[in-house]
Amino acid sequence: MSAKVILLKDVAGLGKSGDVVSASDGYMRNYLFPRKLALPATEQNIKVAETNKKLRQEALEKEKEEALKLADAISKASITIAMEAGKDDKLFGSVTSADIHKAMEAEGISVDKKKIDLKEHITQIGIFQVPVKLHPDINASLKLWVVKK
Repeated sequence: MSAKVILLKDVAGLGKSGDVVSASDGYMRNYLFPRKLALPATEQNIKVAETNKKLRQEALEKEKEEALKLADAISKASITIAMEAGKDDKLFGSVTSADIHKAMEAEGISVDKKKIDLKEHITQIGIFQVPVKLHPDINASLKLWVVKK
């Protein structure tokens, strides 16, 4: 037997939060309900789930708009970091995402440092394009100048 349930959280292989899906009785009773991952799909629960889904969608749209504004600001910004360097413009140390985060905050751009997508630390003097992932759909590119102190 299977019945309909409303997922409260994303469940791998079954669906996303707010979806109405079919699941076997045993799976519901032994896994979904005890872990508070789903509710029975009654008329009242479906209405509540639809309302919650609309609210969540509106929040995601607002978050995406803010990410677009931030991406625009990041794309226009040019950040300079001065570092000690030796021969052949090799840095003593390296520029990390934490250094970039500090420099961005000094310019008035506030981004979580985990969103700065620096593949490797920068060890040379030069001009770099640093990718910043602001939203699953939105990426920005920050122009970074690394100069000698």
